[in-house]
Amino acid sequence: MVLNNIEKLLEKYDNGETSLKEEQQLKSYFSQDTVAPHLERYKPLFGYFLVNQQEQFTKDVPLTTKNVFNYKWIAVAAVAVLMLGLYFNNTVIPQDELGTYSINEKELALKEIKQSLQLVSNVFNKGTKQVAYLGHLEKANTSFEYLGDMNKPLNRIFKK
Repeated sequence: MVLNNIEKLLEKYDNGETSLKEEQQLKSYFSQDTVAPHLERYKPLFGYFLVNQQEQFTKDVPLTTKNVFNYKWIAVAAVAVLMLGLYFNNTVIPQDELGTYSINEKELALKEIKQSLQLVSNVFNKGTKQVAYLGHLEKANTSFEYLGDMNKPLNRIFKK
């Protein structure tokens, strides 16, 4: 009766349908010294799981981040400067009789340029905040690389 139950649980285990309680029953059965001869092949697998529960990951995880310079923003800034240059080059600023600009007009043009550049700066800052989450994704990716180290013992067991 117990053997039939274990065989049914193994079939469910192979299909990925067992609960944690059922897997614990399988682990306790295969931790015994006497196992049915036709089920001996499962003993190393469940024995590994029992040993693996006591293992702890002791490798230090470095917490340094890499500063990656994004060259796309240089292109965006260059286009913005080009557009501002074209805009202010085509605007008509009245000239006096001698063909020179008055001081008030120069100050007004400088003030408009500062306002435009401030607007562009605000837009870039907003875009930078929206892209900041990509740094968190890179941190998550490096933490997943360490999970590969944990997979190495499994590879050694299944190669045998």
